[in-house]
Amino acid sequence: MSLPLRRAVVATFLLAGLTALLPARHEEPSGKGAYARVRVGLVFDVGGRGDKSFNDAAFEGISRAARELGVTTEVLEPSGAEDREAAMRLFAARGFDLVIGVGFIFSSDVNVVSAAFPKTNFACIDYSPRPDGVIPPNVAALAFREEEGSFLVGAVAGLMTKTGHVGFVGGMDIPLIHKFEAGYRAGVHEVCPTCAVHVAYAGSTPEAFRDPVKGKALAVSQISAGADIVYHAAGTTGHGVFEAARDMGAKGIGVDSDQYDEMPGTVITSMIKRGDVAVFDTIVSVAKGEFKGGLRSFGVAEDGVGYLSEGPHAAAIPAAVKARVAELSARIARGEIKIPAR
Repeated sequence: MSLPLRRAVVATFLLAGLTALLPARHEEPSGKGAYARVRVGLVFDVGGRGDKSFNDAAFEGISRAARELGVTTEVLEPSGAEDREAAMRLFAARGFDLVIGVGFIFSSDVNVVSAAFPKTNFACIDYSPRPDGVIPPNVAALAFREEEGSFLVGAVAGLMTKTGHVGFVGGMDIPLIHKFEAGYRAGVHEVCPTCAVHVAYAGSTPEAFRDPVKGKALAVSQISAGADIVYHAAGTTGHGVFEAARDMGAKGIGVDSDQYDEMPGTVITSMIKRGDVAVFDTIVSVAKGEFKGGLRSFGVAEDGVGYLSEGPHAAAIPAAVKARVAELSARIARGEIKIPAR
């Protein structure tokens, strides 16, 4: 059997297996509007649906598109790393107009599948370019300036700490999460130059994003060292951070979406990373026939990142702190504050 034929047979079996093991789910009313002919498939990242973080934000974006545009939507949750590429191939082989991978971990999979299906549009949240920097022409690389949103919650922490010590717990020790750390440090030191920032990472593999036990242990260590506010960028590992903060009388800061409900009374705010905005805007571009491949970056100025400052979930933040952070946010949007990404 020739190599191309062997690959085709393997791909066929992979797709068949995924169809049986990972049935796509219609989670929202879809296919009933002006753009019902447009089909969008989304493949979740590590942690999956219900992580109360980035996956849920992406799901809100595709759900909004189903509600407001009437596009037809389906989602898949891979059971392991080997299923990511196959899941994307499944959507592409079925003729979907847009296939979305949630998370940097999909980058290499998107490169492979987009080459195999050059007429299909793809999007990858937190896409990590190849070493040569080339982005396939049918791929929308959706990136965020996480350091800007992290700067804002860093300022909140720096203004609210009573000990002069705050903490940061990252998931996987990679450049993407370093952006969160760098922005947080800069925000803390913008308002509290003498504050100490304690930093720890949960690991060097994707599993570091779903290890609450490790997250709790790291946070316990930081709180024991004096940190009274701990910010995490660690997926479901962050739940352990919140547990430690609750048990030891400290406060936590969530990430990617409003995580107050993870630990009411402990989570004082969250860095908001609008994966929902990026997903929805990309679907709109496909529906209107205006899709373009290449890099799209979302920051404070684009309402792509920010922090939770309104409503009952932000009630623990004093008005004076909100006012100071609003001033900093406006300066970031105007380009007056340059925030390090590492």
